[in-house]
Amino acid sequence: MQDCILAMDQGTTSSRAIAFNSAGEVVALKQAEFTQHYPADGWVEHDAEEIWSTSLETAREALQEAEGKGFRVVAIGITNQRETSILWERESGRALNRAIVWQDRRTARTCRDLKADGIEDDVQSKTGLLLDPYFSATKVAWMLDNIDGARRAASDGKLAWGTVDSFLIMKLTGGKVHATDATNASRTSLFNIRNQTWDDELLRLFDVPSSILPEVFDCAAEYGETEPGLFGRSIPILGVAGDQQAAAIGQCCFEEGAIKSTYGTGCFVLMNTGKDFIRSRNRLLTTVAYRLSGETTYALEGSIFIAGAAVQWLRDGLQIIENAQESEQLAMSVGDSGGVFMVPAFTGLGAPHWDPEVRAALFGMTRGTGRAEIVRATLEAVCHQTYDLFTAMADDGIKPAVLRVDGGMVANDWMVQTLSDTLALKVDRPMVMETTALGAAYLAGLQAGVYGSLDELSANWRADKRFEPSGDTNTRQLRLEKWQRAVKAAQAFSA
Repeated sequence: MQDCILAMDQGTTSSRAIAFNSAGEVVALKQAEFTQHYPADGWVEHDAEEIWSTSLETAREALQEAEGKGFRVVAIGITNQRETSILWERESGRALNRAIVWQDRRTARTCRDLKADGIEDDVQSKTGLLLDPYFSATKVAWMLDNIDGARRAASDGKLAWGTVDSFLIMKLTGGKVHATDATNASRTSLFNIRNQTWDDELLRLFDVPSSILPEVFDCAAEYGETEPGLFGRSIPILGVAGDQQAAAIGQCCFEEGAIKSTYGTGCFVLMNTGKDFIRSRNRLLTTVAYRLSGETTYALEGSIFIAGAAVQWLRDGLQIIENAQESEQLAMSVGDSGGVFMVPAFTGLGAPHWDPEVRAALFGMTRGTGRAEIVRATLEAVCHQTYDLFTAMADDGIKPAVLRVDGGMVANDWMVQTLSDTLALKVDRPMVMETTALGAAYLAGLQAGVYGSLDELSANWRADKRFEPSGDTNTRQLRLEKWQRAVKAAQAFSA
């Protein structure tokens, strides 16, 4: 039997499990969507037990299919939606409440108050992050303050907290292991990414007790073994990384300056900066790209909160498309968006604006506006938001020659070509587009000895298609100017 790696990819809208062979090819893939909860304006929650049940279900199905084809799963890698926070009972493993999702804005006022106290620079100098409800620290504090008895139980050592990876590790190991990796820890605002430790000063600032925190491991490490009853035998968990870092690993962005952009629920641009902690002058984030054998590699990141989620809204909210694939045909069915611009700020704007209060808006509609124009404007908005990130990066002195893209949206040729045209940049789409799960598999494979080095992983990368920029420069510039006006208008309305 050939060895393969099972990657558990727990995302914002679905849980997926993918088995990869040693060449990085997909052997089996299973996916299950789960419920999104919106209990109040700007609040986004997930049922932690539904996260677990869908993760376990898809993992079992993918393992069964892979082993039915003659493969044997030798290790598990985990990748996950970052920043999403779960508080649970140590003894039972029961979550105390729904998970507070990374998109959630309920702690915006807390972040504003902390900014007014003038401490953002200190936080950024240690964590590389800005003060924003996106990150985990204020979510943790909110749960401790708003769940009856939580602070008392935490002080008594009865509770544990973690991001989704920690929760899955706890469940998979039967409660034996409470751990996270350096990439997920780096997104909490509680972890000093310079010295790679939970920071006592930050813990006091956000009022989070150290007793609830997980141990921080390298991305490729021994995370324990699964309970035998879950998969019929124990399987070692050997790799963990947050979804965007995992995608960068799956895209083999191991050289300084290598850059990728993932188009899933949100859009996240990550550029490898090597061993140097580099602070952006333009409100980009400094983060951990990966930590291997105790050595940290850093990255600059731009975070866009809504990308594929806007297409999901077209499908489920407006109900003007039946599936995501239909968006490509509709966008191509019209010559342009008819002057319509969409600002998809359903949960605020991320980098480089960092405005948690602004809300989504459609501008420029007429009686002639139809669903095709709205769909096209929504897809163009994803490209426009990426342009804003690349403008900020350029001002930081970063001007890549080519961008590697991945995520569900990049199956849409029209969208990727529009992205290339908007950025005036070459864009490469990989042969294997499941790069997030692939990155988790690569990490587990490194620890398992399936792969011997990062160079060996890089040899697996293959381009499916390169998109070259085209189109009229004046038209492009005019569209970008109107986009900036739309953003400012949305911010003015929400002020």
